[in-house]
Amino acid sequence: MAMSFCGNDKGINPYSVVQGTLNNGCFVDALNLVPHVFLLFITFPILFIGWGSQSSKVQIHHNTWLHFPGHNMRWILTFSLLFVHVCEFAEGIVSDKTMLTTTHLHLFLPAFMGFIAATTSVVYYHNIETSNFPKLLLVLFIYWVLAFITKSIKLWKFAVHEVGPQHLRFCITALLVLLYGLLMAVEINVIRVRKYVFFANPQKVKPPEDLQDLGVRFLQPFVNLLSKATYWWMNPLIIGAHKRPIELKKIGKLPIAMRALTNYLKLKDAYEDQRTAEDPNKAPSIWRSMHRAFGRPILLSSTFRYLADLLGFAGPLCICGIVKYLKEDKLSVQDKAKNTKMDVYFIPSTELLQNPSVLAVLLFLALILQRTFLQASYYVTIETGINLRGALLAMIYNKILRLSTSNMSMGEMTIGQINNLVAIETNQLMWFFFLCPNLWAMPVQIIMGVILLYYLLGWSALVGASVIVLLAPVQYLIATKLADTQKSTLEHSTDRLKKTSEILKGIKLLKLYAWENIFCDSVEETRGKELTSLRTFAFYTSMSIFMNAAIPIAAVLATFVMSHFLNEKGPTPHEAFAALALFHILVTPLFLLSTVVRFAVKALVSVEKLNEFLQSDEIGDDSWRNGDMSVSMEAGKKHSGGTKAINRKQPIRYQMDNYELPTRRQMRPTETEDVAVKVSNGFFTWGSNLSTLSDINICIPTGQLTMIVGQVGCGKSSLLLAMLGEMQTIDGRVYWSKQSDNEMAHEGNISWSGAEERDEDVRSKNRYSVAYATQKSWLLNATVEENITFGSPFNKQRYKTVIDACSLQPDIDLLPFGDQTEIGERGINLSGGQRQRICVARALYQNTNIVFLDDPFSALDIHLSDHLMQEGILKFLQDDKRTVVLVTHKLQYLIHADWIIAMKDGSVLREGTLKDIQTHDIELYEHWKTLMNRQDHGLEKDIQQDSQTTLERKTLRRAFYPRETKNQMDDEDEEEEEEEEDDDNMSTTTNRRSKVPWRVCWCYLSSGGFFMVFLMVSSKLLKHSVIVAIDYWLAIWTSSRTNATNAGNETNFTNSTGPADPSSGIDSYYLPVFVTLCAAGITLCLITSLTVEFLGVSAATNLHHNLLNKIIHAPIRFFDITPLGLIINRFSADTNIIDQHIPPTLESLTRSTLLLLSAIGVISSITPAFLIALGPLAVAFYFIQKYFRVASKDLQDLDDSTQLPLLCHFSETAEGLTTIRAFRHEARFKQRMLELTDTNNTAYLFLSAANRWLEVRTDYLGAVIVLTAAGASIWSLQYSQDHGALVGLGLTYALTVTNYLNWVVRNLADLEVQMAAVKKVNSFLGTESENYEGSMDASQVPENWPQTGEIKIQDLCVRYDPMLKPVLKHVNMYIEPGQKVGICGRTGSGKSSLSLAFFNMVDIFEGKIIIDGIDICKLPLQTLRSRLSIILQDPVLFSGSIRFNLDPERTCSDDRLWEALEIAQLKNMVKTLPGGLDAVVTEAGENFSVGQRQLFCLARAFVRKSSILIMDEATASIDMATENILQKVVMTAFADRTVVTIAHRVHTILEADLVIVMKRGNILEYDKPETLLEQEDGMFASFVRADM
Repeated sequence: MAMSFCGNDKGINPYSVVQGTLNNGCFVDALNLVPHVFLLFITFPILFIGWGSQSSKVQIHHNTWLHFPGHNMRWILTFSLLFVHVCEFAEGIVSDKTMLTTTHLHLFLPAFMGFIAATTSVVYYHNIETSNFPKLLLVLFIYWVLAFITKSIKLWKFAVHEVGPQHLRFCITALLVLLYGLLMAVEINVIRVRKYVFFANPQKVKPPEDLQDLGVRFLQPFVNLLSKATYWWMNPLIIGAHKRPIELKKIGKLPIAMRALTNYLKLKDAYEDQRTAEDPNKAPSIWRSMHRAFGRPILLSSTFRYLADLLGFAGPLCICGIVKYLKEDKLSVQDKAKNTKMDVYFIPSTELLQNPSVLAVLLFLALILQRTFLQASYYVTIETGINLRGALLAMIYNKILRLSTSNMSMGEMTIGQINNLVAIETNQLMWFFFLCPNLWAMPVQIIMGVILLYYLLGWSALVGASVIVLLAPVQYLIATKLADTQKSTLEHSTDRLKKTSEILKGIKLLKLYAWENIFCDSVEETRGKELTSLRTFAFYTSMSIFMNAAIPIAAVLATFVMSHFLNEKGPTPHEAFAALALFHILVTPLFLLSTVVRFAVKALVSVEKLNEFLQSDEIGDDSWRNGDMSVSMEAGKKHSGGTKAINRKQPIRYQMDNYELPTRRQMRPTETEDVAVKVSNGFFTWGSNLSTLSDINICIPTGQLTMIVGQVGCGKSSLLLAMLGEMQTIDGRVYWSKQSDNEMAHEGNISWSGAEERDEDVRSKNRYSVAYATQKSWLLNATVEENITFGSPFNKQRYKTVIDACSLQPDIDLLPFGDQTEIGERGINLSGGQRQRICVARALYQNTNIVFLDDPFSALDIHLSDHLMQEGILKFLQDDKRTVVLVTHKLQYLIHADWIIAMKDGSVLREGTLKDIQTHDIELYEHWKTLMNRQDHGLEKDIQQDSQTTLERKTLRRAFYPRETKNQMDDEDEEEEEEEEDDDNMSTTTNRRSKVPWRVCWCYLSSGGFFMVFLMVSSKLLKHSVIVAIDYWLAIWTSSRTNATNAGNETNFTNSTGPADPSSGIDSYYLPVFVTLCAAGITLCLITSLTVEFLGVSAATNLHHNLLNKIIHAPIRFFDITPLGLIINRFSADTNIIDQHIPPTLESLTRSTLLLLSAIGVISSITPAFLIALGPLAVAFYFIQKYFRVASKDLQDLDDSTQLPLLCHFSETAEGLTTIRAFRHEARFKQRMLELTDTNNTAYLFLSAANRWLEVRTDYLGAVIVLTAAGASIWSLQYSQDHGALVGLGLTYALTVTNYLNWVVRNLADLEVQMAAVKKVNSFLGTESENYEGSMDASQVPENWPQTGEIKIQDLCVRYDPMLKPVLKHVNMYIEPGQKVGICGRTGSGKSSLSLAFFNMVDIFEGKIIIDGIDICKLPLQTLRSRLSIILQDPVLFSGSIRFNLDPERTCSDDRLWEALEIAQLKNMVKTLPGGLDAVVTEAGENFSVGQRQLFCLARAFVRKSSILIMDEATASIDMATENILQKVVMTAFADRTVVTIAHRVHTILEADLVIVMKRGNILEYDKPETLLEQEDGMFASFVRADM
């Protein structure tokens, strides 16, 4: 076929210009080419030369990025322009085809060139914009003007030649004129605003502030529209994740508009503005403030959502069109003549939409647009939700800092509630925001869908739709049931965790007493309850999944059966498949609606809780009615000024405090300047109107040491808090003195509040920071050093002095990283004394004038208290002339006090110096003296106390000593990561962890049981085959009907007596099969959803059961080297994932994979040509998912790891409120909270942006699949006479592919993360168990063995692990029946190891221990351990009753138990408790003192009538009195038993019959104590001397 620009048809000279040049259509088209060619000629050199050379030299960084005015408008117009050019091109090709004779290039070439020119213009523009060089935009301006002129000429000529809107080309040209005009206007606007040309002084514009800060890596708000829509800017991050993990550094900071502070100020303004002058106490509505602060983005998102939903209906309509017009006839000749003008054929506007190929392209474009809008809508809501969460967190935090202390202590606001607000309620609201556009988009979508269905199928469609609508409430019901079941599951699992962690903490005792199985059973019982509710949960989940899968089948069934009975002439294939696609569209909103409604209900509850919290009492202004009125007025003024009045010169961080902290606590300068604090006539209360402190009149002298003494509970701590303003004042005043100017200077670094810095006057009246150490120590989750410096600048000299004064150095040396070790909740657990000393050190280190110490000696032993008193308080603080207020019970320190305040029952008994009191109140002085004597007397005997600290240090050392072995065990994960870090060459780093752990998956499935796995696989495959069969049958049925109808019409033509309906016969054949298939499909849906869920439950059951048994029966060594937290994690987080998260993920993954495969299978079988395109698509998909999974896992980890510090910071603040407020560090803590919130939000934003990145890409792939499927079927139809119906089937399937592609990848990524839990649990299942079976049978052991208690130890060698050195080397000893033996030696000499050897708890690899003639290594462990008794160093009690603690096996009578209690001197105490033996013991026995707990352990040992008792340093942690009881009992009650005492302090074994001194695992001395004492240079003698 000849080709020429104007075509060369016979008989027409296309180049003649007889009627005038412009009347030649071809010439006009040629004229239209000019601007395009002009643009390409000019821009290409600039693009290639200019940017080519520049970008090779220097990477254009985003600090030059800028949006010119009208940026988004230009992108939208350009995209519309491209679309219109595509239409113009299509129109040209179609009209050219109609003219048939020769090809007319001028019909479509200008359109093609226009398309290229438009693309070039936008690329060119983007480059100019990112390099901020507007002068070059002139080229574009010229181009738009030229294009506008040429197109206008064309339009004018059309009008002259009577071509009107009924012709398509006229409409297209008109649109182009409009678009070029608008683009010209945009360009003029840029010139007007930027003045870059024709103006004398062009404007210099800098990019936004965020972009100049290179730390901002979240570029979504700053990139151009195309990159925004496709998340192109994420590419480097996601692809880079493959080489190295994404760290916090990589994701940088948030842009200013998204930071928590910005959003907090927005929300706070909206909240405060609701408080009107008329009704200042009216509670503002949170809903309204959220709407005012964040309403606009939600509106935008809803708009996107509506657009996406409307475009969604293009799919079914295009399918309908394609199937319908595939078989249509061509045009008649006279039509053609009518539409030929200017020698060119013009298509009528309607004809284009009847061309299947055009429809296929339109469908493709509609899909792309729909998906882009949908993702944009998701993104906007998620960003808004995250912003809202940041604002709410800041709001809650500010409220926490102002909560009145009485609220916290009276239990109106527990820390648990606050944690829930932070962790749960804010997230509920965030999720509600994510889903709320659905609330109003879905009803519209449903209504539209039903209308279209009615239009396609008539009344029968409404039947199908009503099936869907009627089942929606059922789904809602299921959803609420799910939520309830989840609650009960949670309760049981909390219970189970409590029991498990109790077992793990007391595991040593359980093993020694052979009680593991009893406790194991109790956990299994709780787990049983938990599993029952998990089964219910699984049932409801599977119901929900079943509904989701079965509803579309049911709807289709109802529709087509109805249409049969309504006896219409049945749907044609194009109607049937459009309807099928519509049903698919309709199910999603209905399924989601139940979720959304549930979230809306939850959000209402959350807002209720938040409101209640924000309305709760604050500390503050009402309790400071005393100050100068003028000042509080001023504070009020500053407050109402709103944000605008903030001092602009200060950096942003101050803004929050400035207008947050009303200055408070003012006082008049008192007459006496040497008084630091004065309380006059004070009555203070903790909330209820009963005053806790009454009639307080005291002075605290400046620079002196004041002590406050009195009995427990007489209000000493309350007095300190009252002075700090934490209590509510009923009457009276607290005055704080002014400080001299030079002191103010060194305070400056602490009081940050901008208000104070601006206003000297307010400052002098304000109280300064007070260093305050509470009684209950409070630590931050930070390093030891950060806990002590607490935000002050680090001064090495001062720091060292403080550490020495608090004797912290030895403790710090024990920590794995010295003072850089993390302590606090998530860090290392320190003992009470160590925690308290760190708190005191913090108070000493601070540079404040006043120091309040609340009973700093309570948890310290005598040496440390003395040292602290001398070095810390008397020397360090007094040398600095600081005012010290010390609350204490240790009266022997009163001699050091400059001023004493004695309290009794909430009022001051006496105040004055010790001398005053001696002279004026003899009685009190004498009372003190007797107490002091008693304390001093205690001192002499009390060398014991020293042990407490050594003990604490020892436990600390124990926690870290097995460092080297712990690392081997920890977790294979960590090893893998370490290996990666070691060899950093490319080969290892390129391929990062993108493989799904199939081995672990298999392990998970096999623990679910093979039958279940088989059932699941087979039912899944069957179900999907049936679903395909249903649709295939539908296709054949409708097309056979159509054929029959056509045939029938021809016969009817001749025989007009009565209308015969041939289709009814066909129906009777097709309908039953269709109904059967649908029924089968629905049944299979039910079976598959049930099998998957119950497979999950049985896997969870088995995994937990095995894990529990493995761990409880593991050797004690395992617990020494595995951190407790790690084990508990397996039972909490990991078990939870296995229980609840893996089954739905697995279900979703298998379902979407099979749907995807069946869809691709159907398309390929209908149009085999599709397989050619499948290859490249599969490759693209593979790479997308490969990159995404790695990045997603990293970002998920970042999100998890940044969430924990945030939650901890909240609970920490709530616990340490009084300290933070006393120190005046609110501003610093707010700053920290904002940083933590922003970090977490950054991670979360990146995670959701990565999800959008994936979805946009898979959606576009899906659209390409639809296009290729449509193209292939249209193309193959020209060569074969195939059913149009099957094409409809193929396209309907192609439409669904998009969703599944997405889900496959998301679920793969989720499964990968969740399988890690199975992997971790699995790594513990490999632990060796102890060998419980001995070589003897339990029945061979005599009933009453060991009867006499004779012990022979021969050549005993013991080690903890075959890898380690022996701890006992060739020990020999003989103990006669009934002997009392004492074993002593330094720490680490092997004493405790010997006690464990009796129970076969350690590896006895040589020698033997023979008790009453039986070698203990041959006995079953259960038998051996149940026949011996031991009292351990730390008393262990379990929660339950006293009876349960003494005798968990329930074998003894009550009399026996009472007898044991009487021996342990506990009988009277237990009798007073409610319930006697059944009285409650709280967790770890917290409701008894340490001494009482130790005595319970003694009673426990006595209940078990064993002839051998081993006491392992049992007196280490108790006071003298208890110890004396213990010694007596051992001598009397155990007179006939063999007792082995491992002594911590030698004087406990001076009475023994035999003393053994050990050193480094060998026996050093072995004799009667008297004999050993005579050896002056002996080890034992030196011990005794040291202990005296």
